[in-house]
Amino acid sequence: MENLADIVPLAGTLGIEVSKADPDEVLGRMDWAPERCTAAGVLHGGALMAFADTLGGVCAFLNLPEGGATTATVESKTNFFRAVRKGHVEGVTRPLHVGRTFIVVQTDVLDAEQRRVAQVTQTQAVLS
Repeated sequence: MENLADIVPLAGTLGIEVSKADPDEVLGRMDWAPERCTAAGVLHGGALMAFADTLGGVCAFLNLPEGGATTATVESKTNFFRAVRKGHVEGVTRPLHVGRTFIVVQTDVLDAEQRRVAQVTQTQAVLS
């Protein structure tokens, strides 16, 4: 996923990097930065959701059937567990369901100490 920013410009804006992209698992990272924060230097929930949505979209894309289908997020559920005030976050995305019309993925977002920051479950539509 060397050209992720070319495909998903917001990923470049947020500094999202993907280190592994397989149909069974997508791994990524996003550094903490002041411009990605809300009050008191806490990484913004919207930035975390965009991070998870990006990894989820990659995972769904890698699980699409052959023949030119694409995907779009139709639902996203996020639970936040702790604030991130420094360092980076890592994401691990795995498919929960790969069907003909929907793909459901789950992303665990961890801080630099490997503590769960958020868990995101998304439904992605398969568009042909």
